[in-house]
Amino acid sequence: MKRRDLIAGGLAAATLPTFTFAQGLEKPKATIAVGGKNLFYYLPLTIAEQLGYFKDEGLDLTIVDFAGGSRALAAVVGGSADVVSGAFEHTVNMQFKGQPMRAFVLQGAAPQIVLGYNPKTMPNFKGVADLKGKKIGVTAPGSSTNVMANFALAKVGLKPGDVSFVGVGASSGAVAAMRAGQIDAMSNLDPVITLLQRSGDLKIISDTRIVSEAEKVFGGPMPGGCLYCPQSFIDKNPNTVQAMTNAMVRANKWIQKAGPGDIIKVVPESYLLGDRSIYIDGFLAAQKALSPDGTFPVRGADTAFKALASVDAELAKAKLDLAAVYTNAFAQKANQKFR
Repeated sequence: MKRRDLIAGGLAAATLPTFTFAQGLEKPKATIAVGGKNLFYYLPLTIAEQLGYFKDEGLDLTIVDFAGGSRALAAVVGGSADVVSGAFEHTVNMQFKGQPMRAFVLQGAAPQIVLGYNPKTMPNFKGVADLKGKKIGVTAPGSSTNVMANFALAKVGLKPGDVSFVGVGASSGAVAAMRAGQIDAMSNLDPVITLLQRSGDLKIISDTRIVSEAEKVFGGPMPGGCLYCPQSFIDKNPNTVQAMTNAMVRANKWIQKAGPGDIIKVVPESYLLGDRSIYIDGFLAAQKALSPDGTFPVRGADTAFKALASVDAELAKAKLDLAAVYTNAFAQKANQKFR
């Protein structure tokens, strides 16, 4: 899609009276919490915001960025945000904790998280078992990057306590920590990963940007980023949730047809981390791992449960209603609107 077409489309939408869209929305002013907004993991959220898709649906959203997904979730639990743009597996964990959350539109068909080691501090690295006693950088403790690292450790018999997890965020701070040798390994996402890989400061151990590898790692389809919220918010605001889903599905579909040049023109300059070529490489690596239509795979919740259960004995024993952690009803309706 040409930039002028995007602008023309935006102007056309702007000429329509906003109140006609807003009618029927229970909460047109809402807040979305996200952990690392610049990541490709959340690219559909940025596209929906930057291209005015939320406004087209009559929404006036505030998007608050945090250092990691666990902190974004804490904002919703604490009542300062309504919806999380975060990792799908948190919905499983929250049901286990007795605070039911439900995902309603998918952003990532795979986690897109990469586990890599620092060749400067671990020049003789041979396998994940070598990480015992080492410092592993994650976006934030308890975030999806932490879960991915825990899962990889569990596969070789290591427990979370066998390493030290360090919150490094998802931007320039993460890059600096790796280059300074403050961490021995990292579980993070693009564009951070591509930047470090290109400069030789990171060697990949496991790459879930590749959908087939993600399924191999987790033993099934593992949903990545999504929008989720307390079940009570969905019950009280179904039209608002549908409007959010419409905007996100529209963004998902735009991304699938977009080229790197289109993305560069839309995202904020700060997302590029000072290097457009690396951002383009990161987008090309992530594009196939983004959801084409916002719907969740049927086995996704089961895969997420097994990943969490591998490092949490209490959760492993729990009998959860995994059908209650997501719904495709809103995304299916959005796909009828945006074919």
